[in-house]
Amino acid sequence: MTYLTRRLLWTFPVLLGVMSLVFLLIHLVPGDPVEIMLGENALPADLSALRSKLGLDRSLPVQYGDFITATLRGDLGESFTSRRPVTGLILERLPATLELMAGAMAVAFALALPLGILAALRHGKWQDRLATAFSLVGVAMPNFWLGPLLILVFAIYLDWLPVNERGGLAHLVLPALTLGTSMAALLSRMIHSSLLEVLGEDFIRTARAKGLAERVVVVRHGLPNSLIPVITVAGLQIGALLSGAIITESIFDWPGLGSLLLESINTRDYPLTQGCVLTIALSYILVNLATDMLYAWVDPRIRLR
Repeated sequence: MTYLTRRLLWTFPVLLGVMSLVFLLIHLVPGDPVEIMLGENALPADLSALRSKLGLDRSLPVQYGDFITATLRGDLGESFTSRRPVTGLILERLPATLELMAGAMAVAFALALPLGILAALRHGKWQDRLATAFSLVGVAMPNFWLGPLLILVFAIYLDWLPVNERGGLAHLVLPALTLGTSMAALLSRMIHSSLLEVLGEDFIRTARAKGLAERVVVVRHGLPNSLIPVITVAGLQIGALLSGAIITESIFDWPGLGSLLLESINTRDYPLTQGCVLTIALSYILVNLATDMLYAWVDPRIRLR
């Protein structure tokens, strides 16, 4: 059995565990979705009728069994509030989240690659200390603090960039910068440490002894051989971007999957919450699988069996 097949088979019990945990947690959260939809002053008969219509009058094990069976068929159910299929709602919001993730990744690598390489080449000098300071500040700043700070500076005081909702490239800058800064901080330190280790290897000294330019030595020989740990961190961070996007999307009113998840939690929309979390979990698993596949492509010495 191939490595890819085994990983795909392990996906099913992982997703089953996620589905079970989300189902139990969302039903343990205080608040009745029926009362939220009809209001606290609704008549008992109306509450009972809507609860029966939504299937909430059945026992928890029966609801769980129906949820698992329907999900295995590819049916995520119907939203309580909008009465629309959950799959359709998720597919409407997913492109915005993918756009935000792509922008955050672009920001992260645009900052991390030059900083990490410069810090490795100037190890122990002021450039290295500057990159270290950036990493510490970037990791220490949470999204819910950095986002409003960027809004105050660039949208309110300077009036350079828009801040509300999704639009052109200008609308993407601030949320992508908010989401990508912490990732850039981690990646820059990983690139620095990994490249610094590779630059001390024998084959690098041999390349320099042959008279190759330092730029060629670093870019063609050093950097490719230092990418394995960087890919590992980047793969994990892509999954973390999905959870971090929840806060960032709410700050910038970005119509993505994260804001949809928050809306579903606030309204106790069980099917929509379960569908959003399941989508995020599946994305995380697929990203990690793609990361493992990328190992073998970057380093042919690695064989996935």
